[in-house]
Amino acid sequence: MKRFLSLIAVLGISFSAVAGDVTGKVAFDGKAPAAARLRMDADKVCARAHKAPVSGEDVVVNKNGTLMNVLIYVKDGLGGKKFNAPTSKMVFDQEGCIYKPHVMGIMVGQELEVLNSDPTLHNVHSLSKANTQFNQAMPMKGMKLSKKFEKVETFKVKCEVHPWMAAYIGVFNHPYYAVTDDNGNFTIKGLPAGSYTLEAWHEKYGTQTMKVTVDAAGKAIADFKYSGK
Repeated sequence: MKRFLSLIAVLGISFSAVAGDVTGKVAFDGKAPAAARLRMDADKVCARAHKAPVSGEDVVVNKNGTLMNVLIYVKDGLGGKKFNAPTSKMVFDQEGCIYKPHVMGIMVGQELEVLNSDPTLHNVHSLSKANTQFNQAMPMKGMKLSKKFEKVETFKVKCEVHPWMAAYIGVFNHPYYAVTDDNGNFTIKGLPAGSYTLEAWHEKYGTQTMKVTVDAAGKAIADFKYSGK
């Protein structure tokens, strides 16, 4: 490590120029709650879209005892640095009368493409508070809407036509966020070396914070745990 730091000094590279990935997982402690079955019988299009019963995604405990759909992000430590929004767009779909993805992150100013992949009426209602709310009908398959957000917040999206449909969008002024997958893992890429506060957010179990340091080797591990007891 000392030799590495000495090399950085010789080359004139600042410590903050070194960047790495923060990796980790979110464990679930306790008995997994029974998943509620989604009743889609009110809309035949929705019911026909699924051959097997569909469960809600508010709490998804993976087979390895980890938690899916946890939003992990840098809460503090970036020092007010400003970041440009990506030119790539994020897609928020309505497929099989379910929002996909259930939890997602997007940057301030980045385009969100809202898509209806179903041959039935949906409406997309954002329950945002910092950003202007929208509530728009999408009656046709293949219909698209484009949205951008100006302020940082995490908010719920729902469909009044199909009350079981719900999802969450986190808006950030930086690119350092991730969502846990079906193994409970996450990776926040390219975070400059330094000390940060990470926050984990789950729609039912709330938030947790953790201090983490990305070292000169450009790596850090951050493991969270939620309790279902």
